[in-house]
Amino acid sequence: MSQTIASLSRKIGTAGDLQSVVRTMKAVAASSIGQFESAVLALDDYHRAVQLGLVACLREMASPLVPAPAPRRENGPIAAVVFGSDLGLVGQFNDVMASFVVTTLADLPAQKTVWTVGERIRSRLRQTDLGLDKSFMLPGSIGAITALVGQILVALETLREQGAINQVYVFHNSPHAGAIYRPVCQRLLPLDQVWRRQLTAMAWPTQNLPEVMGGGAASLRAFVREYLFVSLFRACAESLASENASRLVAMQRAEKNIDELLEALRRSFHRLRQSGIDEELFDLVSGFEVQPRGRNILNNCSGPTEK
Repeated sequence: MSQTIASLSRKIGTAGDLQSVVRTMKAVAASSIGQFESAVLALDDYHRAVQLGLVACLREMASPLVPAPAPRRENGPIAAVVFGSDLGLVGQFNDVMASFVVTTLADLPAQKTVWTVGERIRSRLRQTDLGLDKSFMLPGSIGAITALVGQILVALETLREQGAINQVYVFHNSPHAGAIYRPVCQRLLPLDQVWRRQLTAMAWPTQNLPEVMGGGAASLRAFVREYLFVSLFRACAESLASENASRLVAMQRAEKNIDELLEALRRSFHRLRQSGIDEELFDLVSGFEVQPRGRNILNNCSGPTEK
């Protein structure tokens, strides 16, 4: 009996420690969501401003100068940059992204190589037939995203100049109302005629026509660099916001399950403890009544007899 009670006591202690860890991770996830969601909202406005700058440059230039050091081939080699997570306890976050990447790339008839941001998503994709190349550490804060984006852009530009890649796709989870997040894919490169037509189709927000200062070609190059930078930056920020939202939901479920487990363990513990106390009292009373002296003491304790 004592061993069973001791075992339940250890389980209650372990569950209590796990509950503290879950609550801590829940608080961290909740506090992180705010900063990443604020960054995403700010990036939406900045991305819109960059797009309008590109629209102004493209409309002013008869033959827009879009960087194209590598030869264009319709089905050239593809580099896919996939954002996942470095840490676990995020539910199906990485599994959903891995399935989405495999399905999307299967429809693209070209040689493919995958770059991963996050160790967890890399371990998922390692189980597929996709070829994995570069791996990047996932930043833990907004300020660290800039360095990561810079590394990715430098590596992409190097391979494009060598003609090793022609197309670049970015995969990440994006916050979505009603579903926490959803996987999305963006074709980042090449900046071809399709990309140009999509931009020039945007309506200018005012009646005043824009004028590009300082030379259209130089301005266009600057806006293209900002476009690539903000696209990757926003993808990373949205992925981190989705990751923390998924972790928060997972921690809420875990907290509920632990609370239910602790309640069941405590009921079992109190029931076994009370059963043990009852058995000990029964044995004590039974043994006491067997002794003659015990019977006399019990009779004396029952009070004076009536004459």
